Amino acid sequence: MESGPWIALIGTLDTKGEEIGYVRDRLLALGARPLVIDTGILGEPSGCEPDIPHAEVAAAAGDDLAGVRDAGSRGAAVERMLAGVRAVCLRLYAEGRLDGALCLGGAEGGLMGAAAMHALPVGVPKLIVTPSASGRREFAPFMGETDTVVMHSVVDILGLHPISRAIFDNAAAAVVGMARDGGGAVGDLGERTVGVTMLGQTTPGVMVLREKLLEAGHAPVIFHANGVGGPAMEKLAAVGALAGIVDYTLSELANSLMDGVHATGPDRLRVAGRRGLPQVVVPGCCDFFNQGAPHTLPERFRGRKSYYHNPVATLVRLSVQEGVELGELIAERLAGSTGPVRVIAPTRGFSLADAEGGDLWDPEADRAFLDALRDALRTDFAYEEVDAHVDDPAFAELVADRYLSLVRAPVR
Repeated sequence: MESGPWIALIGTLDTKGEEIGYVRDRLLALGARPLVIDTGILGEPSGCEPDIPHAEVAAAAGDDLAGVRDAGSRGAAVERMLAGVRAVCLRLYAEGRLDGALCLGGAEGGLMGAAAMHALPVGVPKLIVTPSASGRREFAPFMGETDTVVMHSVVDILGLHPISRAIFDNAAAAVVGMARDGGGAVGDLGERTVGVTMLGQTTPGVMVLREKLLEAGHAPVIFHANGVGGPAMEKLAAVGALAGIVDYTLSELANSLMDGVHATGPDRLRVAGRRGLPQVVVPGCCDFFNQGAPHTLPERFRGRKSYYHNPVATLVRLSVQEGVELGELIAERLAGSTGPVRVIAPTRGFSLADAEGGDLWDPEADRAFLDALRDALRTDFAYEEVDAHVDDPAFAELVADRYLSLVRAPVR
């Protein structure tokens, strides 16, 4: 009989040993091979014996448990310990002894498990069971840019009773099912795979672009440019999983400039360039930044043009000066690129709402943005303005043609 999948079972055994022990037994009953990783910091394990003790977890990051305990604050101790659990899980994965990961934890315990999961490839099953998966909370620390599943535990993770057993049973079955019957880790996607960014405001154009690339034998993969999608695309680019990029939607840069809902970190629009990948860059959605529901819009933005995108999303128009700053920011992010770069700019609007007569239409601000981008761009990069809207089919087809001109024609 074929051996079952290896499951890394992560938790703080000084506070959740009984619950981890129960889940370990459920995993065994389902035919899996659990490896219990103790991330407890202050106390000794109780209710479950670890396969990898907390001292070994700390040592995996070049630390020691005493040093972690003396870190000075709970947050500092957690930060040092999560480096260890990440190192342990990466080692297990490299050894072929990690087919899935399951973590039970509160805020700190869940974050330590998440740190390990963020380092694992897309496609490796990852599941966190936590009471923190609830209410008005930010889930980025748990999910990051990965395919991590976060399950609300309903109750706090302390004690076994009908509710907790039902939740734990489902979690165990879910991770084993994914590990046994799921898709598996994603690695190299092939030399024709193209990362493409899109939002609802650029969907018509990207749909045309996608069809054109497919017809040419390439494999476009579309990422939602919502503050996570762009970095997720770049994470795959960094490990060589993508052959090229069509960054059709740069709203994440506008949000970073304005601290909007879809803001990203300082590496956005740098990663593919450092990797030397061919890039076609389109300033899709560079006319706005994202805010929440209309009634939550800060007072300082209420006099601006805006667009009611959905009940929890309002698009706020950038000013002329902000457009200038955004153009310069994009040029600066692209400046370190070592591969070919083409910037293709539509002059009749950057989003569905930024069209003549639309709620965000502001040709003066669009022109200021384009002038700043053009003037700040590296002189050896191709820059092309097109008398079209970003969602015009002819424009999208042109973008596809320009990408295809940068890459080797596919072998048929």
